[in-house]
Amino acid sequence: MNTSTSAKPIEILLVEDNPGDLDLMLEALDENKLFINLTVATDGEEAMDVLYHQGKHLNDPIPDLILLDLNLPKKDGREVLAEIKAHEILRRIPVVVFTTSSAESDILKAYDLNANCYITKPVGLQQFLEVVKSINNFWLTVVKLPRVD
Repeated sequence: MNTSTSAKPIEILLVEDNPGDLDLMLEALDENKLFINLTVATDGEEAMDVLYHQGKHLNDPIPDLILLDLNLPKKDGREVLAEIKAHEILRRIPVVVFTTSSAESDILKAYDLNANCYITKPVGLQQFLEVVKSINNFWLTVVKLPRVD
């Protein structure tokens, strides 16, 4: 874990409504010991509140990366993705669709809406942890993320 006080943590918005998947994601992120600040939204409307600094999210940071489930209450993940990618500034934030659906129609729709990548959640615990590790390794170590202010 990077303990330097001068380095700014990577801001991640995790949009996930399934408590079990949320716990697994938190465990996997913690296991990787990255210097991150995680904001969690449990439905699509809350995700947009985070991004627009509304309600209880007035002081939440703009994320450097969004991990987005598709099947969400209140506002579907597809709607969230469309709204993010239609916004002049928010569209620069990479969005990783991380969902249980492996339907070709969902994959095509996500890419049509300009998702940066699409990952199907594995069923087994070890595979889930490995996939999150690979997301971390690529998006938080290899890729240069844009600063969105």
